[in-house]
Amino acid sequence: MTTATAETEQPETGGPHRGTWPGIWQRGPVLTTLALLLGLLMLLHAWITDRAGLGSLVESFLPWFGLFVPVLLAGALWRRSASAVAALLLPVVVWLNQFSGLLIDKSQPGSDLTVVSHNVGDGNPDPLGTARDLAASGADVLALEEITPQAKPLYEKGLAKAYPHHTVQGTVGLWSRLPLSDIRPVDIQQDAGPLGDAKPADVKLAYNRALRTTVATDQGPLTVYVAHLGSVRVMPRTGFWTDSRDRNATALAEALAAERSERVVLLGDLNGTMDDGAFDGIAAQLRSAQEEAGDGFGFSWPARFPVARIDQILVRGVEPRSSWVLPSTGSDHLPVAAGISW
Repeated sequence: MTTATAETEQPETGGPHRGTWPGIWQRGPVLTTLALLLGLLMLLHAWITDRAGLGSLVESFLPWFGLFVPVLLAGALWRRSASAVAALLLPVVVWLNQFSGLLIDKSQPGSDLTVVSHNVGDGNPDPLGTARDLAASGADVLALEEITPQAKPLYEKGLAKAYPHHTVQGTVGLWSRLPLSDIRPVDIQQDAGPLGDAKPADVKLAYNRALRTTVATDQGPLTVYVAHLGSVRVMPRTGFWTDSRDRNATALAEALAAERSERVVLLGDLNGTMDDGAFDGIAAQLRSAQEEAGDGFGFSWPARFPVARIDQILVRGVEPRSSWVLPSTGSDHLPVAAGISW
């Protein structure tokens, strides 16, 4: 009699750990590393070197780094990697800590004054149309940046009826329903850049990019600054060039530090987001209306597909009640608005 030995078939598992608890923690080491690096990048962005403008470039688009989370999550689920899923908790927590407040509508009804800031664009094809749109916004105080000599009389004509008081200092201007006083330019040291955009020694006012004035309101005087900081550009040799803007930001922060007025509003195109460390000196003195009273990120540039909030309304001594972005006017920027109260 032949005795047959029964052999138990062992299913193929593709490896000793495939499908087991230890195995799912060992899969996806690259995804796990990328998730941790993403979280650390967002957490420690202030420590990134600004050589070739790298730090400013990252901080300008910091909220968008959150889009990498669902991409990495899809990869982690496809690889069935528990370690990658767990590592994604770091960027999720960091992103929520930094930006979740912007997803909540913090606006409140009622305000004493509505302010608007708009970079009207030096290539704006319809300054009169832009002026009409801005006048219809209902703003009490309206700041314009990048006013060209050719467009200046058109803005003055289009805004004259709604705003009896105004001043233009170089390429920035302020229109107001309320009286203005103590008007003066602010020197923010617009030095020469790689494209030769220097302020000539014998021309002071024409190239001015900042002003200060006092608005007489029913609640008392309000000091208003209007500023257009230097441009940032991607240069083949220098990378993300921010030197002119950073010098302007430092000079503006010094002017604000010397300001004795209790109630201050800064309106302008700062050519950078408030996440950028270049504005730490300004952020230490003023609060963002969008962050305190807005609904969403309030991206203002470029107008066709806004990806960054580089147009700012910052305050001190007054309370922002609401903050929003106005429709496109023909400029490459969107106007930004805020309601403030005492």
